[in-house]
Amino acid sequence: MKTKILLAEDDSDFGTILKQYLELEDFDVSWFQNPEDIIPLLSTEFSFQMGILDVMMPNIDGFSLAKMILKEKNDFPLLFLTAKNQKIDRLTGLKIGADDYIAKPCDPEELVLRIRNILKRTLPPTTEPLVKIGEYSLDIQKLLLSHPSGNVRMTAREQDLLLYLLKHNHSTITRNNILDSLWETNDYFTGRSLDVFISRLRKYFSNDPKVKIQSLRGIGFEIDFPTH
Repeated sequence: MKTKILLAEDDSDFGTILKQYLELEDFDVSWFQNPEDIIPLLSTEFSFQMGILDVMMPNIDGFSLAKMILKEKNDFPLLFLTAKNQKIDRLTGLKIGADDYIAKPCDPEELVLRIRNILKRTLPPTTEPLVKIGEYSLDIQKLLLSHPSGNVRMTAREQDLLLYLLKHNHSTITRNNILDSLWETNDYFTGRSLDVFISRLRKYFSNDPKVKIQSLRGIGFEIDFPTH
């Protein structure tokens, strides 16, 4: 399931861009331009995993809104957005209970990285962190691929690709589908990146001949992972 994010941002242009970018990163974003619309949800339909709050908003500023949210949901992860970058604002946000703070205009990739780091620290671990793949086991939380011959610490992108392949196990996957799903773009450079990551996965699983990632020229890959 997608992580549900509460976004409180009164700037329509910035809010639109931010919502679209986060949704491309596979987040489920509920955007509120008026922070007053959030208050009734605190006791009824508040099912978000984290919040991104602009500090400078009319009627209710981000700090005040954060206090209201944390009064009802005391462990709710929060990240503040603001055009200010003064030390007093950062300290105020952190004292309230924010997990992070970033000044606008912010780099979208940096924002996503900060969000993922917050979620990694605050969300409960998956109930089944270990995935068996033939003679290997994958610890999703630690990005650790283990085999009797040794362990490999995977990158987040490598693990994302592996999990995508597992999701389509025992089937043929086109290159275009992989690139569109994981890279969200399809050009020469991302295509070459995909080839590099596929080569790494083949190397990681080289000690188990039953694990197969077979290239199909002009199409994509045929996947066969023994998972039982």
